[in-house]
Amino acid sequence: MKKGILSGIAAYALWGFFPIYWKLLHDVPALQLLGHRIGWSFGLLMLYIILTKQWNDFRSVAFNKKTIGIYAIAGVLLSLNWLVYVWGVNAGFIIETSLGYFINPLLSVLFGVLFLRERLRPTQWIPVLIAAIGVIYLTVTYGRLPWIALSLAITFGLYGLVKKLSPLGSVYGLTLETGIVFPIAMIYLAVIQSNGTGAFLREGLTIDLLLVGAGIVTTIPLLMFASAAKQIPLNMIGVLQYFAPTIQFLIGVFLFKEPFDTTRLIGFSIVWLALIIFWVENLTAHRSPLAPIPELGEG
Repeated sequence: MKKGILSGIAAYALWGFFPIYWKLLHDVPALQLLGHRIGWSFGLLMLYIILTKQWNDFRSVAFNKKTIGIYAIAGVLLSLNWLVYVWGVNAGFIIETSLGYFINPLLSVLFGVLFLRERLRPTQWIPVLIAAIGVIYLTVTYGRLPWIALSLAITFGLYGLVKKLSPLGSVYGLTLETGIVFPIAMIYLAVIQSNGTGAFLREGLTIDLLLVGAGIVTTIPLLMFASAAKQIPLNMIGVLQYFAPTIQFLIGVFLFKEPFDTTRLIGFSIVWLALIIFWVENLTAHRSPLAPIPELGEG
């Protein structure tokens, strides 16, 4: 189990440090980053499946209409999540992106009620309502809806909902998801390369390596997470999932010096209070997971 815990910590820590990586590519448009992330991730995942001699197994479980339909939806949701996340990070909203992933577990529970007819205990509604108050407070103090945080929470929450209904594990699932959107990403990248607006092979070796590395930084923590999920209880994963947004938040505040005044501290504190109440309520009621955990990490 110790190895599994270390793998889980490493996976969520890497996801937490994602903003630093994307900041190195801040001059590349978010849509291009998305295209490269999809392309290189799919290529590396396929290479992993082939080298580990899992191709026949993958093909037998993935290539049917129902599975492809489910993962087509998941691929679109994940692409939207990645796009908003990368844009938010490079536009100077790392703190707000972290808020999205703090809100996500509570939103996942709400989606379970709305779409899967799951029933919440009365005490479980308390943190959901408190989190809603926190979002409303931030909306008023921001002077705008925190749309980046809500977009990330909604897309990742819906993604988790789809994954709950899907038959494949994390590695096979992400391979199929990225494979479905891969042709669109390649057509887009081919067009921008041909008209001279693509960054790849034009902005220097460092940028090229970082773009290729987008696939590596996506697949490595995923494989670590997949390993951890097999070795440790789901409630432990539920605890570890907060590592990533916490690290992102600290990076936004202390490394990139994003504005975080008293009013925002109050709003975040309300959301954090909701999460603490939610965690304690679940722990005392069932000694079970905090919330439905999608088989993929942040950003």
